[in-house]
Amino acid sequence: MDDRDPELQLVHLLRAVAVELDLFAGEFAGLHGLHATDVRALIHLLDAARADRPATPGWLGAQLGVNSASTTALVDRLERLDLVRRERDTTDRRRVLLTVTDGAVTLGWSFFGPLIAEMVASMRSFDDRDLAVVRRFLLTMRDVAAAGRRSQRTGGTSGDE
Repeated sequence: MDDRDPELQLVHLLRAVAVELDLFAGEFAGLHGLHATDVRALIHLLDAARADRPATPGWLGAQLGVNSASTTALVDRLERLDLVRRERDTTDRRRVLLTVTDGAVTLGWSFFGPLIAEMVASMRSFDDRDLAVVRRFLLTMRDVAAAGRRSQRTGGTSGDE
């Protein structure tokens, strides 16, 4: 591949944004005694809540790609830090649901809020059509990355799917 290819340049820029956001999350994790996986878990749980999707320990483990023992240890750690709560599902008492505590949300906003506000403000210079293209691009790249990750787990190539 030629580094002058505009599509490849976008891939490099997307990777650079991902690295910067990962470093930013790493700063948050370090300041609060968390692991990188803890932060990813909190993000998945917050996304699930926004989507009104129930989040069980099994679901969270699948999102993170970790086994049940690791998921239990992670949830135990987040619960001890009062960042996550285990609650019985009101419709199926055998099922445990995970929720992010209000304290965790407050902590997250205190750190990530200024960055999110700056990002939102910078997007105001784009019109609705521009934002629609960016959204379509990001959704496509997310789906391609997820398919590539799944393919790696199964030993195939991302082009096989």
